[in-house]
Amino acid sequence: MEQKRYRVGVLMGGISSERDISLASGQAVAAALAQYGHDVHPIRVDDTSLVWDMSLEVAFIALHGRYGEDGTIQRYLESIQVPFTGSSSLSAECSFDKVRTRERLTQAGLPIPRGELIRQIQDRTLSFPLVIKPPREGSSVGCAIVENEAGWEEAYLITSALDHAVLVEEYIAGRELTVGIVGDEVLPIVEIVPTGTWFDFDAKYRSDQTRYEIPAQLDPQLTHAIKEMAKNVYDELGAAGCARVDFRLDESNHPFVLELNSIPGFTPKSLLPKAAAAAGISFPELCDRVVQEAINPS
Repeated sequence: MEQKRYRVGVLMGGISSERDISLASGQAVAAALAQYGHDVHPIRVDDTSLVWDMSLEVAFIALHGRYGEDGTIQRYLESIQVPFTGSSSLSAECSFDKVRTRERLTQAGLPIPRGELIRQIQDRTLSFPLVIKPPREGSSVGCAIVENEAGWEEAYLITSALDHAVLVEEYIAGRELTVGIVGDEVLPIVEIVPTGTWFDFDAKYRSDQTRYEIPAQLDPQLTHAIKEMAKNVYDELGAAGCARVDFRLDESNHPFVLELNSIPGFTPKSLLPKAAAAAGISFPELCDRVVQEAINPS
């Protein structure tokens, strides 16, 4: 049966540190949905005073970071009863906050790295190497791997400038994996192989040297376990529409959940579209499926 076409507003830009990435995602989504036959209306979000065009039938949220993934825009759209892509405001807010995510996953018995939330530089108890990150940012903004005491003060000062506290986690040496989910379909696992130590902002958006193995070369039992774990994270955090769950796989092949991205990147080169392509789903079809999920959730 042919899917219905809609008047879609694609929200892009926003006010976070990820504005440029959001614009790239939004422009790619708008072009793909138009190709698929939708009546597309790109909407650049430049501040928090969004006035919604009530003639539109659904919002495709391509906003990243604060105001996009933290539940704020979702609450606004819920208040005016406009369907939108992705998770509800409550789910998005929880997923965006790494501390709340850790609490929920711990309660569910899902494996996460050891960690602590600190408000002063001297409060750290974890030993090096460790990962420092702001609790409420995306795209690895403010994140760093700290190898020793010499790098600790500078990393702390940079990260603490972004939030009232910082999250410190043990560094899991091993492989970087991510699992995309669209509706109820768990996509092939992607292994990310950066040229540097880890998949930081530059490796994500500026380097053309980062390699991606799709599907990741894992034994079938481990593949099944990680995909099942990703779906458990998705369900536990109440995600909907689409999302991406990030993992570290240690040297003993034990997976650790890092986070869930409720609005993953949506350019043809982004991780979720790469995984979808490996599953035989074109970029326009992927964007259409996300819209259809917003109207008729699976």
